[in-house]
Amino acid sequence: MGLSWQQGPLSAGAIGHFLTPEPLPERLLFAEPLRRRMRVKFNDTWIADSGNVMLLHEPGRYPVAYFPRGDVDPQVLAAGDKVTHHKDLGETTWYAVHSGDRTTERAAWEFTSPPEHAAELQGRIAFAWRAMDAFYEEDERILGHAADPYHRIDIRNSSRPLEVRLGDTVVARSEHPVVLYESGFAPRWYVPRADIDETQLRPVEGQTFCPYKGLCDYYDIGDAHRAAWTYRNAYPAVGRIGDMVSFEPDQVEIHLDGKRLELEPGQKVVPHGVDRGLDVDEVRAH
Repeated sequence: MGLSWQQGPLSAGAIGHFLTPEPLPERLLFAEPLRRRMRVKFNDTWIADSGNVMLLHEPGRYPVAYFPRGDVDPQVLAAGDKVTHHKDLGETTWYAVHSGDRTTERAAWEFTSPPEHAAELQGRIAFAWRAMDAFYEEDERILGHAADPYHRIDIRNSSRPLEVRLGDTVVARSEHPVVLYESGFAPRWYVPRADIDETQLRPVEGQTFCPYKGLCDYYDIGDAHRAAWTYRNAYPAVGRIGDMVSFEPDQVEIHLDGKRLELEPGQKVVPHGVDRGLDVDEVRAH
């Protein structure tokens, strides 16, 4: 998302290109000061608190926050015997995080010998997002992953007719859908509840977080799994799509202005795996 995720300029699937006479390296990493105070909570204890966080953007990954060692409680880190190798940044040492009666293995890491051109990452610690209780910017919790400062969302009203079908069944028909433009993603169309046959929507278990929009719920439609979703309580910044429903063009037919929408790049489920050994997440481009 934003700078390096999905179709961002530093991602492998970028839809644009840099106008340079010489080819760029296959992989470009970008590090910058976050310029926001960020805190980490583990076992109901603040274990890191810094206004000097470095944000690392890697192709195809969410941005990751790196804290100066001096801003991390030294008592919470315990070095293990796990060392891996990052293809660009070298040797990676892993730590267990301990506080009170709780210990989580491989919950933090450090690049112990980064190359000279990446010296700003020397002496910095990153925390596995899922292993921590919460991350905060100032006093507000950040969900999902570190916020990308290059991420932007614009929402526009439309009068273009939109119809959603599953076989011969009309699931939705609207003359006033809303389109959401999000950095790195193809446009997403949202439909007001009044324009949907809600008897066709079957709620399913499982939710996802978006740091920019909020908590996402899903629906099956017929035998199409997770074919639609909604942000029932969308964040105020994107409140216009709150409780509206959007549909997957590869699961159901979506016709806009009489033309069927196809699954565009940036609209599919993308495995978010990392070679540092973190868990693999499936992230929907919503």
